[in-house]
Amino acid sequence: MNRELLLLVDAISREKSVEREVVFAAVESALAQATKKFVGGEVDIRVAIDRESGEYESFRRWLVVPDSAGLQNPDAEELLSDAIDRVGQIEEGDYIEEGIESVPIGRIGAQAAKQVILQKIRDAEREQLLNDFMARGEKIFVGTVKRLDKGDIIVESGRVEGRLKRTEMIPKENLRTGDRVRAVLLGVDPTVRGPQIMLSRSSPEFMKELFLQEVPEIEQGLLEIKSCARDAGSRAKIAVISHDRRVDPIGTCVGVRGSRVTAVTNELAGERVDIVLWSEDPAQFVIGALAPANVSSIVVDEERHAMDVVVDEENLAIAIGRGGQNVRLASELTGWRINIMSAEESAARKAEEDEGVRKLFIDKLDVDAEVADILIAEGFTSLEEVAYVPLAEMLEIESFDEDTVNELRARAKDALLTMEIAREESVEEVSQDLRDLEGITPDLLAKLANGGVHTRDELADLAVDELVEMTEMAEDAAKALILKAREHWFA
Repeated sequence: MNRELLLLVDAISREKSVEREVVFAAVESALAQATKKFVGGEVDIRVAIDRESGEYESFRRWLVVPDSAGLQNPDAEELLSDAIDRVGQIEEGDYIEEGIESVPIGRIGAQAAKQVILQKIRDAEREQLLNDFMARGEKIFVGTVKRLDKGDIIVESGRVEGRLKRTEMIPKENLRTGDRVRAVLLGVDPTVRGPQIMLSRSSPEFMKELFLQEVPEIEQGLLEIKSCARDAGSRAKIAVISHDRRVDPIGTCVGVRGSRVTAVTNELAGERVDIVLWSEDPAQFVIGALAPANVSSIVVDEERHAMDVVVDEENLAIAIGRGGQNVRLASELTGWRINIMSAEESAARKAEEDEGVRKLFIDKLDVDAEVADILIAEGFTSLEEVAYVPLAEMLEIESFDEDTVNELRARAKDALLTMEIAREESVEEVSQDLRDLEGITPDLLAKLANGGVHTRDELADLAVDELVEMTEMAEDAAKALILKAREHWFA
């Protein structure tokens, strides 16, 4: 029987063109499964076959787990303290093994053993094909639609298969069996049954790779794609920069009579592509990304990583785009939050902001509206600026003499000191459970205290928009913080 086992392993190895070790592993797995059924329960069995003689041994084994974790499966786990008493020197993660009676091969049933072995062989073959394909380093997967699998499309390229999920297809694209398909490789998902190569036709990476194929100057390093944003099947924006002054980045990507961009558009089911010149100046980059709309003015808020963009009435609809598509893509492309507004809206917002600053100056500096308006007209927006802007700059204000400037600076410093003391007193009222919450910084703690939030439960009760307004956090960060604060409710 042992000699027959070795002959069987050699025969399968030659027939399937796989290593003998892979076949041995498959046979060991089949024997282990049969032994597990024979023993019963959720036991863990290991079988070791001697590669020379064909003889094999069976072992029942227990995984050593920490005492604090407890036993999740008593049939196959042993607590660390019990394991030490049982075998002496051992660590968690190790196995305790005990030899048991081996099940004869004949007891398995030839058909069951064959199925297990062939499945292992198929898995090994697929893994080898997958490794060979991935080793080629190709980014674009070119193949034929083989079949549909629960809404996903299985694409075949030679003996390798890829999976194009419904969510990664171009909307309204109708692919049928036998159609030729190109898609970008997203990676490999070993947890998926069937084809494990994940493909996409809707991701920005696919568009980048298409331009890389159509525009040789990119591969040569003369041009570079800096970013890409897509509304798959409808519209996309791609930002490029030239590393050679002799090369026009936009014209090169468009091609003669639009040949290059047309080739990309045709592959993407008619998706319209805007090619934008990338700029180190964020404001200039945003202006280009909003094309074809013309921008009247732009205000950059570094702290909120946002820009207020003013356009005239004629360009308002163009800048926003259908369903907000143009501004959304421009925001994704540039990485900045973009607020589009008309001149009237901008003026109204400016007046509202000025009124807030005016009230601040009147209340904290104890001055009249005329002095507050002079400060606003000179560009002052905070008490910090009044207190710490270089004295020479403030002395240039024609309406103020030196005594007035010194008095304003002293009052601003006093007001800041008073506000800081009040802030510290407010922060002292914050509970320890809120202070210890992951993600809470001193600055954030002060803003929460100023907003009347002093405990973890009070933070957990907030709505996302309330926290955003209170702290000027990004919406995603605010949502994550609130969920973190609520964790103890469900523990």
